[in-house]
Amino acid sequence: MVVKDDFDRQEIAESISVLWEPLTDRQRQYLVENIRMCVFEKNETLYRQNETPAYMMCLLKGKIKVCINGVGGRTQIIRMIEQMGIFSFRAAFVDENYHTSALAFDTSTVCMIPISVVRTLIEENNELAVFFIRQLCKMLGEADALTVNMTQKHMRGRLAESLLVLRSKYGYEDDGSTLCCYLSREELANMSNMTTNNAIRTLSALAAEGIIITDGRKIKIIDEEMLARISAAGG
Repeated sequence: MVVKDDFDRQEIAESISVLWEPLTDRQRQYLVENIRMCVFEKNETLYRQNETPAYMMCLLKGKIKVCINGVGGRTQIIRMIEQMGIFSFRAAFVDENYHTSALAFDTSTVCMIPISVVRTLIEENNELAVFFIRQLCKMLGEADALTVNMTQKHMRGRLAESLLVLRSKYGYEDDGSTLCCYLSREELANMSNMTTNNAIRTLSALAAEGIIITDGRKIKIIDEEMLARISAAGG
């Protein structure tokens, strides 16, 4: 991790509009005075499972995966953080240690705000408190959807859903079809709750059907409508 000192604190704070807009001038100044900016290299850990939360984080640039270690040490990717996504606050709000770990899978720039600062702002600002209630409700809905995907869908449906999530979070490259996110086969497997071999076979089957094209870690979605149908049908 590299802590950056040469940045415009005001500009960064303003860019996090969901936090900035509800605040009073005094609260905005308090936020500006307490933010820090860090750069995490690829595969570097932002926080680890069982650590005590110290910062709420906002992803300014790059890509972050949130994982949990399951039975037998197997890793499950449970969330992908999109640009300007706010994360790492749930455990702090209920006075728990982290249940997950967060890792950068691209070089990522992250704004870090001390949990104590966030608590103070929430206690003073009802509008900001409502925002976090909505965020937590959204996370609960995503967790419910993930439970259905992982327990009721077959492998094709789970992998199709993972590809659609990546498209939703990070979009396409300039060609309008190549996912702007290059996961390894193991990472796709961890995201889709399957073995790496099954992920490889399922990707190959989707490619043989002309739904996607694979080129190393690059995946091009040729028939997004069919991929959505496979996800909705569960396989």
